[in-house]
Amino acid sequence: MIHISKKIKITGNILVFLLLFTRIFSQDLHYSQFYNSPQNFNPARTGVFNGDHRFIASMRDQWRFVPVPWFTLSAAYERRFALGRNEKHFLGGGAIFNYDKQGDSKLQLASLNASVSYNYILHPKHIVGAGLLLGIASRGFSDSDLTWDKQWNGDSFQGSLGSGENFDAQRISFLENAVGLNYRFQQSSRTYFDVGGSVFHLINPSANYYNADNTKLPRHFAYNIIGNIRLVDKLDIQIHGLQQMQGKYEETVVGGLFKYYLNNKPGKVFHIHAGLGYRTSKSFIPTLALQYNEIYASFSFDVDNNEFNRLLNSNKGGPEVHVRYIITNVKPVNEHKACPIY
Repeated sequence: MIHISKKIKITGNILVFLLLFTRIFSQDLHYSQFYNSPQNFNPARTGVFNGDHRFIASMRDQWRFVPVPWFTLSAAYERRFALGRNEKHFLGGGAIFNYDKQGDSKLQLASLNASVSYNYILHPKHIVGAGLLLGIASRGFSDSDLTWDKQWNGDSFQGSLGSGENFDAQRISFLENAVGLNYRFQQSSRTYFDVGGSVFHLINPSANYYNADNTKLPRHFAYNIIGNIRLVDKLDIQIHGLQQMQGKYEETVVGGLFKYYLNNKPGKVFHIHAGLGYRTSKSFIPTLALQYNEIYASFSFDVDNNEFNRLLNSNKGGPEVHVRYIITNVKPVNEHKACPIY
């Protein structure tokens, strides 16, 4: 009896933690390497890169060992637009598709968003930008693998009994929207800082599965800083931080990377990046990245040390992968650069 009671207590605790984490992760998706998914944290960062076209694919797979995994996938495209021959400003435009699936209920989010940014060059070293994101999102769930208290008859579980729940819908759609600001100080191609902030769900969309419920998605605030500093000829350091708040939930991610330049000759560029991040939910994030010419791939793995993991005697979180490819158009000899972003 003691053994059974202990198992029931542990199972109960796990269910409580799963409920708490489901509420957290049913908010907006997130990446530990947020700096590798710029449209997802600040639309003002759209098009702010060295090149003409940028493609990014991202994947995060978390908590699969529970097993009620949270899986996130993103695919993004961005490009820069010159505004005539005026070198004082430029536009950035892009689109991003996000897919997120969580837990036993298979709670899914699919969204397709377009973003645009306007950037004004105050000085060759100072650029300010504002961004706007608009899109459509769909969120839904399946109750086929869920169990309910109404299915307990007092002695045993009976799956044939009804759930007692009457959902008006199991999938809803809503308008996604966000605005953002960004300031960049750029000393050179390898020394620069970005500081910005954004608000998602500025126009709070309705997100409920009962017609009588007037629940709206709370605004999601994000504040970021990303800096890169050249230390010596073959070594840079990147620092980054992100503070996010949505309703009563918040998280902070901070970290840094050392970037070692094995070869920086045109056509033979090869870099190795290695570093560590930390999330305030007691997660450490070791990260390794490689860059060969215009191809970049980065891998990280969350090592969690929170109460949920200690309860399960595990420090597993989940892997995260980002792959990026940049295309730079060959400019005519007499064409000037539209902006000083190296």
